[in-house]
Parts: sequence; structure tokens; C-alpha cells
Amino acid sequence: MHPQHHTLFIDYCAYFNGNEDFFECHEVLEEYWKDIAPGDKNHPLVGLIQLATGLYHWRRGNQTGASRILLKALKNFEFNNGSVFYEFLDYETLLVQTKLAIKGTKHNNEFYAFKLPITHDLEQFVTARINTLPTSSSEYLLHKHMLRDRSHILAERLESKQRKSRR
Repeated sequence: MHPQHHTLFIDYCAYFNGNEDFFECHEVLEEYWKDIAPGDKNHPLVGLIQLATGLYHWRRGNQTGASRILLKALKNFEFNNGSVFYEFLDYETLLVQTKLAIKGTKHNNEFYAFKLPITHDLEQFVTARINTLPTSSSEYLLHKHMLRDRSHILAERLESKQRKSRR
């Protein structure tokens, strides 16, 4: 199977191009990345995770954070030019869109979403997945990180803190 045909990659593209749920983009692609290349900060999936994170920050009005993370995404894309993980994306368009987003954040422009430039047969898989996505209000998408259930994250942090204090 081509790595871009993985369910989590298709989900990322569908959330990105469908309901523009950039928070969920980050979540699903991070899961894929941790599964295949945990800790590899230069992996091509990291750039796509950073892209979604940057757009999420920009949407929330955090221009500085958005600009910083989008610049990291751009550097990752350039570092990984020719990667199989970009094979079914129009790479040059992806670079242009990312550069325009960086420019927009630096000039405090109003947030705008763009579509991932998907090519090849990946498009049919993404379109099929988009058709199954729930609709979400713009308010929910804006504050999703605060509205989700974080109990498991908080429990993990507490456990980690307790382990460190026992040392």
C-alpha cells in the first residue's frame, strides 16, 4: 500500500479539505507519524502536521505562533522534497500556499483556509471520506482544543509528575 493511502493520511486530507478541522488534522497525522517514525522531527509527515497546526493558530488569531510553525512546515517541505509522502500532492502548489500563509500571518491578514493540492487517485479516497465527516460550527473549530475531553492527557501528566517526584 502506498503510504498516502493509509487511512490516517486520508483522514488528514479529508479534515483539511473537507470541514477544515485543522486540530483533527494534527491529531490523526500525529498518530500516523508516531506509528511509523516516532521522534523523527524531520519526517515529511511532521511538515504536514505543522501546516495544520499553523493554520489552527492563525484561525485563532495567534499570528506569531502561526507564522513560526508555518515557517517550520515550509522548511520541512523543502528538506523532504521528493518524498513519497508528497507524491500525490502538487508539491509546488503546496509550497506557494504555505508561503502565502506565512506572508498573511506576518502581515496580520485575516485567516483564510486553502485546500491541499491533492492529485492522482488519492483524490477519490479523500472525497469519499469528506462525505462522511460531521459538520462542525466555526466556533467549535476555533476552540476545539479547549472543548475536547482531556482527562486522559491530564492523568498521564499527573502520573509522569508522580514518577519523577519518586526518583
